[in-house]
Amino acid sequence: MVKNNINGCNELSLRQTAGFLKKHDNYIILTHASPDGDTLGSAYALYYGLKEIGKTACVICPDVIPKKYGYFARATDHVTRQNSTVIAVDVADKQLLGALEEEFGEEVDLNIDHHISNTRFAKNLYLDADASATAESIFELLHKMKVNINDVTAKALYTGIATDTGCFKYSNVTAKTHLIISHLYEYNIDAPEINKLMFDTKSRNLLELERLVLDSAEFHFANKCMVLAVTSEMQEKTGCSGTELEGIAVISRSVEGVEAGITIKQTDDNLFKISLRTYPPLDASEICKKLGGGGHKGAAGAKVEGSLETVKEKALRAVKEVMEESYAGVTSSKKG
Repeated sequence: MVKNNINGCNELSLRQTAGFLKKHDNYIILTHASPDGDTLGSAYALYYGLKEIGKTACVICPDVIPKKYGYFARATDHVTRQNSTVIAVDVADKQLLGALEEEFGEEVDLNIDHHISNTRFAKNLYLDADASATAESIFELLHKMKVNINDVTAKALYTGIATDTGCFKYSNVTAKTHLIISHLYEYNIDAPEINKLMFDTKSRNLLELERLVLDSAEFHFANKCMVLAVTSEMQEKTGCSGTELEGIAVISRSVEGVEAGITIKQTDDNLFKISLRTYPPLDASEICKKLGGGGHKGAAGAKVEGSLETVKEKALRAVKEVMEESYAGVTSSKKG
C-alpha cells in the first residue's frame, strides 16, 4: 500500500519503488550539496543500474565532484528537463540541494533516502531509516529489479556504504550491511584501495588545517563536548575548503571521553554549517532539530546564521539541553 503523509508525499515500499523506476524514463538524478561518498555512490550506482535496463539518465551534483571519486563518477547522458523524471538520493531536505533547490526543489518525483529526519519534500519517497546508507537501499532496489551489477556499479555501492559507516565502525552497521558488502566483494572493487583513498589519504594542506583547528579546540560540559571551528581565515590560509573538510567532523570521535563533537564550518560571512557527532545516549538528530537541521542519531547537521561566537553559543545550548535530558542533569557548563 502507498501511504500518504500530511505533506501529500506518497511513501512507497521497496517493491513499489522498483516498479516506479521500471515504469518511467529520462531520469535526472540529484545529489546533495557538498557531496559525500553515499550521495555520489548512490547516484552513480542508480545511474548505471538504470542504463543496464535501457533507461536514459544523468547525474547532476550542485557542487564540483571531488576527483577522488573519479573511479566511478564519470560522464553521464544528457537529459533535457522536459519530460524528465527527477530523483533525489540521500537528500533529507530540499535545502540540501544547494544551487539546485530553486530549479528542482518542488519538482522531485522520487526521493530515495535513509535519514529519519527526512522532510517528505518529494512527490514520492522510499525511506529506509534502518539502512546504514542510502547505497544499501540502491543495492536492494537493483536486486529487486533484477539488474545486473557490474564492477563500476559495485565500486559506487561499496563507497557509499563504507563512507557512511566510517569503514564499518559506526553503530549504524547491521547484519544486512555486512551481507551486502559480502556480495559486493564478488566483484572487482579493490576495497583496500578504496578504503585507503577514502579514509587514509589527505593532503599536506589539510594536515595544516587540522593543526589550526585543533589549536583552537574547546572542551565543555565536563569534557564531554568538543568544539572545533573552521573559519574562512583558516580555509584561505591553507587552501582547503568544501568537501576537503569532511574529515574534520570525525576528529572528535577519537578523543577519549567526548560524547558530543561539534564542528562549526564557516561557509559565508555570516553563515556556518554545524556537523555534530555523538555517542549514546545522546541523539545528534534531536540536537540538530533545535538548530533547524536533522540527520541520524550518531551524526547530524544544521546551517546557522550569525557570528562564530553566536553560532557556537546556540550549538552548545542545544547540546546542553539534550545532555541534561539524557544524563538527568549531571552535566556542567564549565569548560574543561
